[in-house]
Amino acid sequence: MEETVSSPQQDVEVVDIQFRPGQKVYYFDPAGLKLAAGDHVIMDTARGAEFGICTSGNHWIRPKDVVAPLRRVLRKTTPQDERIVADNRAKEKRAYEVCLQKIADHKLDMQLVSAEVAFDGSKILFYFTADERVDFRELVKNLASVFHTRIELRQIGVRDKAKMVGGLGICGRPFCCASFLDDFQPVSIKMAKTQNLSLNPTKISGTCGRLMCCLKYEQEAYEDLLRTSPKMDSFVDTPEGRGTVVEVDLLRQRVKVRLEDSPETISQFPNGDIAVLRSGKARKNDPPIPADLAPISGNGKRPRPSEPQEQPMLEPIRFRYSTESVVEEPEEKPKPAQSEHRRSRRRRQEAPKPQEPQPEKQEKPRQEGKPRRRPNNRRRRPGKPDTPGETQ
Repeated sequence: MEETVSSPQQDVEVVDIQFRPGQKVYYFDPAGLKLAAGDHVIMDTARGAEFGICTSGNHWIRPKDVVAPLRRVLRKTTPQDERIVADNRAKEKRAYEVCLQKIADHKLDMQLVSAEVAFDGSKILFYFTADERVDFRELVKNLASVFHTRIELRQIGVRDKAKMVGGLGICGRPFCCASFLDDFQPVSIKMAKTQNLSLNPTKISGTCGRLMCCLKYEQEAYEDLLRTSPKMDSFVDTPEGRGTVVEVDLLRQRVKVRLEDSPETISQFPNGDIAVLRSGKARKNDPPIPADLAPISGNGKRPRPSEPQEQPMLEPIRFRYSTESVVEEPEEKPKPAQSEHRRSRRRRQEAPKPQEPQPEKQEKPRQEGKPRRRPNNRRRRPGKPDTPGETQ
């Protein structure tokens, strides 16, 4: 019995073809043609002959990367094909304007994105977006009566609209979906949390209103860094003693720890210099951590080696501001004659004045025969005479 040895599958020669700028790139069989990037070709598709642009010349790929069936390139475009393509582009502009007018007449809640005319003119395809399902049967009838050809309306999402229309993102570069992304990858809010980004929708959303596709680019790197970093509120042992993690820096692979013995002290350590005693925040059912469990500090604090401070190469330059006086002017000393005159004048003002003798009060002689009044200690009321015989 002869043994048959299966030969390894050979690579497949393909070319990359794009139907419209910014759309997905497909593999096609060059069928013996030598193509280069930028060549215009006519290829066989499920909708018939179509016009396309070559984005990459002949190259070889593995058979598992080929999507069956692998269709062929029919020919390079001729001057007649180029005229047909130009006429179709003019028809697309007119079809777009007519469709917009018909949508307004029917008062449909839909936003028209673009219109495409098949290469052979057998069909016009309209792309639109809508929040809900739209009944456009009457619209299709009106468009068919105007263009006398097959009409197809296709609803797409907001991401597909951004890919077809194009534009600039918040980074200042063209949209990734319109530049090099072939398919849309799923993006979730969990990726923004993992990367410690702001959860403000205006900062993590693209022009389409969905989460930015670039959140997916670095997600795998952040997941790898999370595996080697402690969680927030973890209880760890450090060279300076045990403490709680209060901040995690994933990219620099270091943490900030609040020490157990001195809570007011927060120190920073690389991830390789700490040992995790409890991962994450403590729970009610977690057993207590033994007091002698300190694999790094050895149940005794070891001070961190102080880093030598580099001496500055140049002396610091001191800048003088307007508040500082550049030159201190000496105070003017008063003239001796003038100062002596001021001192004598001040002494005269400060010298106590002699008190003048006050004249002694002479007592009036008491008239004889008039009785002496007794002192009235009662409070006098205002407006009444002191004695009954007196009048005001």
